Amino acid sequence: MNISGNTILITGGGSGIGLALAEEFKKLGNEVIVAGRTQAKLEVAASKGLHTLTVDMTDLNSIDSLVEQAITLFPALNVVIHNAGVMKNEKLIGQNNSQIAAETIATNLTGPIQLTNALIPHFLKQKTAGIITVTSGLAYVPLAMTPTYSATKAAIHSYTQSLRYQLQDTHIKVKELVPPYVRTALMGARQAQDDNAMPLEDFVSEVMSILRDQPTTEQILVKRVQPQRYSASEGEAKYKEFFKKQNDMLMNARKKEWDAL
Repeated sequence: MNISGNTILITGGGSGIGLALAEEFKKLGNEVIVAGRTQAKLEVAASKGLHTLTVDMTDLNSIDSLVEQAITLFPALNVVIHNAGVMKNEKLIGQNNSQIAAETIATNLTGPIQLTNALIPHFLKQKTAGIITVTSGLAYVPLAMTPTYSATKAAIHSYTQSLRYQLQDTHIKVKELVPPYVRTALMGARQAQDDNAMPLEDFVSEVMSILRDQPTTEQILVKRVQPQRYSASEGEAKYKEFFKKQNDMLMNARKKEWDAL
């Protein structure tokens, strides 16, 4: 997949990873459209010379409207990056998390699937096209504090594999971007200031280098996420040990946050 000369739609591109990627792709000569539902974030993106469109990824009608607008305004549209996502803690004992779970599934799973379905006919008409899904290291080693988030990312990984297989005889290239724990505001100010998180600028720089130097790679894996990605490669016992260590460490580190739920 070429990293220049594209017209790229990035959902959730008003902040964090999405905005940082949008800026980098724009520098490379791509036309970049950022889609989101928060007007203030879209205004920030617009101030950086990015095009903006409004979408609610939990609303299928809104997604269809986004596609119609994007294709009308930007007929050369040929790449989508499914970056929009929500991540929330869920206590599974003593609380009803149905609303959180429903919002998470709609935003992280149903929304990207609907958007992909709506864009494929248009992408098939283009000379080149690409679909980049955004999963997480937690797709491979779930975080027990965020069970639905982790499950949706695992599901998107699975969906991406099936999508790639079905599109293998077309010119549409399918990639999976697998972020580690990155210093963004996905879960609020704590994450945005956490020294244990990978600095956003370092993550995006490594991602762009991979896209440039490994244009045919199916998974975009920065070094920091590889222990999670390959945690099951040494067998079930090692995986269980990794899973427990990760979750014990994070539960202890976020005990006050967890107890406050």
